[in-house]
Amino acid sequence: MDVATTIRMNRFTLPTVQIEEDVLRDAKSVLDEGESVSDFVSQCVLNGIAWRRAQDAFLARARDAVERAARDGSGITPQELLKRMDDRISAASRDGERS
Repeated sequence: MDVATTIRMNRFTLPTVQIEEDVLRDAKSVLDEGESVSDFVSQCVLNGIAWRRAQDAFLARARDAVERAARDGSGITPQELLKRMDDRISAASRDGERS
């Protein structure tokens, strides 16, 4: 017997969630072949966890960047950022008119 078959996965039940009938109908309408509503909900929970972890990591990087810019004086103001974006849009529009 290989290691994968000897590992026992503990499975737990999520709390019951009350939903409207149309939400259940919509969920059932998008199930893959052989997939149950339970499988779908389980995958949604896993996707939600992954999304929130990615969001948390993004926010942590953003906070670090803001702190680093404040400490080093290397940041730009929101107004300067918007001006640069406007300049790029204007340049792209001018280039598009010449084509």
